[in-house]
Amino acid sequence: MLIEADTLTILLVALVADALIGDPDMLWRRFPHPVSWMGALISGLERGLNREALSFGLRRALGALALVAVLAICGTIAIAVDAVLRLMPGHPVIAGLVASVLLAQNSLYAHVARVRAALAGEGLEAARRAVSMVVGRNPESLDEAGIARAAIETTAENFSDGVVAPVFWFALLGLPGLVLYKAINTADSMIGHRNARFEAYGWAAARLDDLVNLVPARLAGLLVAFVAPIAGGRIGPALKIMMRDARVHKSPNAGWPEAAMAGALGVALAGPRQYGDRRVDDPFLNPEGRVAADAGDIARALRLLVAACGLQFVLLAGLALLAA
Repeated sequence: MLIEADTLTILLVALVADALIGDPDMLWRRFPHPVSWMGALISGLERGLNREALSFGLRRALGALALVAVLAICGTIAIAVDAVLRLMPGHPVIAGLVASVLLAQNSLYAHVARVRAALAGEGLEAARRAVSMVVGRNPESLDEAGIARAAIETTAENFSDGVVAPVFWFALLGLPGLVLYKAINTADSMIGHRNARFEAYGWAAARLDDLVNLVPARLAGLLVAFVAPIAGGRIGPALKIMMRDARVHKSPNAGWPEAAMAGALGVALAGPRQYGDRRVDDPFLNPEGRVAADAGDIARALRLLVAACGLQFVLLAGLALLAA
């Protein structure tokens, strides 16, 4: 098989560990999270290289060189750690625990569940504060339906970016693949913005993130569509809406899991929204769906998240049995 049985075992351990343990605050209060190390490196290079006085072309070139440096450093560390882990007794279990640190099933569920709880029982302002922790749009511009749609969209997009894509790249390239993916995705989230500061410098990070998410985003959409009955939806319509509407999203990738989620829940997602002072007039995904989403729809999206994670686990377990 293309994927080794040992790799699949590590992935299964990692998924279970992340689902049950997640990111324990007790640990990360004492030690920096690996993603925070990546972020510090990306930020330090950006402060030193991304100068307004430089030309657009030079800033783009420097951003690309900085990204290569980040990937070289992170990849070298990952290869070294992977080599050490392979020498340890119980390697698959230990490696799975290490890999679980870079998965986001548990943390994604927890963050979105806080938005649902705030919207359901704590009022609009509390819900705005909760949703501001998981989306970049201006929370003051959101009513209850806007908060619910934002939470559902981030559930779908981060299922792809934080769960499916890391698993995909670990399956192909092991721990180095996982670490390199997280470095690319972190760089995109920090500098891959279309604004005056980052449009040139962050171009390479944004384009590479688009590339490495092409396959995982579509897999994530399929997983969401196939568990649509868990939330009262149907597989066929969810797949149809995903295939029809994914391409109208401004992102080449985020539209796939978001459109599948919209179809599975029967709600309209994306559409016009506010990021700081900038208004984005995007078309709706599943425009015939309900715009007036609510806390109950967030709960249904969370059920889809759990079911899609479970389906991914079952498929990997099946592959592991075939590879044994």
